[in-house]
Amino acid sequence: MPADELLTQVLRLSRRERARVAEELLSSLEETEEEVAAAWAGELERRSREAVEGLVPLEDWQTVRTRIVKELERRRAGRSSS
Repeated sequence: MPADELLTQVLRLSRRERARVAEELLSSLEETEEEVAAAWAGELERRSREAVEGLVPLEDWQTVRTRIVKELERRRAGRSSS
């Protein structure tokens, strides 16, 4: 069945039924835990290699921590003024 025809039929369903179809379709696109873990492992390997090879600038933990704390404080201040 062509996708356009299927979509036409699905749009005739009740709101609840359409939500169920949408949920099932979205879950069918989700990656498995193994795929996510493999992707993260590859990313960590790449970043580690770049750091070891000196291809990316590195910052000490205290500098990074200070920047994170300032950003969190800024966000909290923005939330409380809203």
